[in-house]
Amino acid sequence: MTDRFPSGSIVSYPYLWRWQHDEGRENAEKDRPVCLAITVRDPEREITHLVILPISGTPPYQGQAALEIPPLEIRRAGLSMFKRGWITVSEYNYDIAERSYYFEPNQKPRGMFGPSFMEEIRRAIHPMLAARQSRIDRTL
Repeated sequence: MTDRFPSGSIVSYPYLWRWQHDEGRENAEKDRPVCLAITVRDPEREITHLVILPISGTPPYQGQAALEIPPLEIRRAGLSMFKRGWITVSEYNYDIAERSYYFEPNQKPRGMFGPSFMEEIRRAIHPMLAARQSRIDRTL
């Protein structure tokens, strides 16, 4: 699975926002482009862990942390429908690819972010991941 969807892949996914989760919702309103920020294969359990970040053409709301996506990365990622784009780094969905009700394993990634931008994303999300804060678990 990680060969087909390496870290940095841009795919469609019904991302559940923190505010939706806090309202008690279990399903997102729509599919949206997301970045598979981290994909980690666990060969012993035969699963692939996914850390999924939402991408939007709308600037972040107050209280949200997001990185603006550079124009070159918008093109690499296949996000040309956005004049400007942001990747939210203050929350994430966690899912397991092989067991997911939401992740579509037969889709083709629309593109990928380059290594330099992915490193910037990883630096931005590291504190959040270490604290496990803002994780929305989609495996339940």
